Amino acid sequence: MSKSAQSSTSNLIPVSEIVKAQQRVKEVIVETPFMENYNLSQRYECNIFLKREDMQVVRSFKIRGAYNKMKSLSVAEMQQGIVCASAGNHAQGVAMACAKLEIKGKIYMPNPTPNQKISKVKLFGKSWVEVILVGDTFDDAYAAAKAVSDDQGLPFIHPFDDDDVIAGQGTIAVEMINQSKVHLDYILVAVGGGGLLSGVGSYFKQLSPETKIIAVEASGAAALDESLKAGCVVRLEQIDSFADGIAVKQIGDKTFEYCKAIVDQVLTVEEGAICSTILQLYNDEAIVVEPAGAVSVAALEQVKAQIKDKNVGIIICGGNNDVSRTQEIRERALLYEGKKHYFIIRFPQRAGALRDFLNVLGPNDDIAHFEYTKKNNRDSGPALVGIELKNSDDFSELIKRMDTESINYEHLNNNPMLFEMLV
Repeated sequence: MSKSAQSSTSNLIPVSEIVKAQQRVKEVIVETPFMENYNLSQRYECNIFLKREDMQVVRSFKIRGAYNKMKSLSVAEMQQGIVCASAGNHAQGVAMACAKLEIKGKIYMPNPTPNQKISKVKLFGKSWVEVILVGDTFDDAYAAAKAVSDDQGLPFIHPFDDDDVIAGQGTIAVEMINQSKVHLDYILVAVGGGGLLSGVGSYFKQLSPETKIIAVEASGAAALDESLKAGCVVRLEQIDSFADGIAVKQIGDKTFEYCKAIVDQVLTVEEGAICSTILQLYNDEAIVVEPAGAVSVAALEQVKAQIKDKNVGIIICGGNNDVSRTQEIRERALLYEGKKHYFIIRFPQRAGALRDFLNVLGPNDDIAHFEYTKKNNRDSGPALVGIELKNSDDFSELIKRMDTESINYEHLNNNPMLFEMLV
């Protein structure tokens, strides 16, 4: 969807606040590179520049907002200690800020949080933070953290819906404009709760108003897109939490008002496309990104005609990707690209039935998954078969050969409920 940005600065974070934030955070952040990427520029026939926030010590931009907020607290508030809720990156930023500023912090995280992320929070926070695992989702952790904040009067460090946090994220835009030798025609910004977009967008709209700002969401958690369509904040009933850094059910109340004044265009990207981009960035650029960090690059395919011959800035917002997710990422990428297909195939229960089936495979087709248990007293038995193709175009020929040979099959890729149960 498209939307004309409003020209009024009343619904933007003031430039002066972002400049103040820049002075505060420079003692703890890395001024990350903003460099042209040759491969992406060639592919999309434009000039694409990547802002590498994955190179922060905590491997995401979140340290900027967390540190600016905590540095802005009064001495009394600092002495009280703080509380926050997070599923990962925000917690690491808060933890590092706690250690740097010597502030005690209670960090609430959901029970399923990977141990790697919990360990990183403890590493950055040292003895200054206490990690408390509660509930099954971020919403559970958020509710518990807010209750403690309200009961004990502790400052709550919100992950996105706070002006000081937003101003801290806006410091990325200060660096982008200072580092860029060209005028940026477009910037693509990942959106979850909207803090990054609100901060970066506020600065660009005031100092580079000709720059078009494209918000990018994962299609499984498109809270901003739905809210803009409705004209009010919409809470999503269900989300796909795969792109966990931007998978929120509801954009912030404050950030929604800022985003309405900032956004020129909203794009949603399928999770499979995000996975393909994660692998592409790793294989082609040796850049390790998390799903939220890849989503804006994945969106380029949707606007390639629009950005031709233009200067385009993209924020690689995070690189906290758990290696244990690699197989899931590859699987989602292959399914999205049409290179992997799952079938239930009913084999006649006779010798040679499997060998006959193998004859329908093309020279570049590979069986990547096979589950079969022989059933007694039955003429046929079902098998779950996963076939990996070298090219997505090979699928139609595979189906033709299966039909010609009268293979009894059911394709599962378009049956999400059954597919998710079996694979």
